[in-house]
Amino acid sequence: MQRYFVEQTARSGERFTLQKDDAHHMKNVMRMDVGDEILVLDGTGLFRCALEELDKQQAIARIVESLPIDTELPIRVTLAYALPKGDKIELVAQKATELGMNQLLVFESARSVSKWDAKKVPKKIERLEKIIKEAAEQSYRAHLPQVDYVTYDEVLQEAPQYTACLVAYEESAKEGEATAFASTLTRLQAGDSLLVVIGPEGGLTETEVTRLTDAGFLPASLGRRILRTETAPLYVLSAVSYHFELKG
Repeated sequence: MQRYFVEQTARSGERFTLQKDDAHHMKNVMRMDVGDEILVLDGTGLFRCALEELDKQQAIARIVESLPIDTELPIRVTLAYALPKGDKIELVAQKATELGMNQLLVFESARSVSKWDAKKVPKKIERLEKIIKEAAEQSYRAHLPQVDYVTYDEVLQEAPQYTACLVAYEESAKEGEATAFASTLTRLQAGDSLLVVIGPEGGLTETEVTRLTDAGFLPASLGRRILRTETAPLYVLSAVSYHFELKG
């Protein structure tokens, strides 16, 4: 059954109003009609709904029943991701959503080659939000990850809001450190939160890492191999999923 994310304001009583893009998808892509059923998520729950109206501009869906939610990671994982080259950010947004990411914080680090013009940031965020929404619907997510463009200082200020904070640091891998990430996951429990900082292609500078550790972030290796910037966040989320959902 097709899933659609909506704002909480889209609900009025026992009905949801879905806007033009979703109505177009239902009518022209999925070939749905009045009477067909869809799943709607509004941030408060998952609902099986029947279409009562469907045209080019909107769709009206009536709630049939509320369903349990069991597709989210037991802990909330936020990725603070240094802006990479080209369209790698879009790949990471899509795949990290599939793997259970709760939030994506995009920031420019000292070694970020790409720079976003301030005037273009809203459009770029809008593009990422669309990618995330489509990925969340495809992967049966119950939560729609949020994406924000922040400064490096704002990443540091986020630390107190999380149960644990890590920075993926390739020097830790070179030094043979292999316990920080695993031991952090062992300490975390369902309902806790984890913030992970990942650098760009050239990695984070020593100064950036020092400021992070001073703010409470723990340097962590992601295995013995040095990962590409677009691989590291997917490794993190896959490890979290294995530890909390599949292990034992």
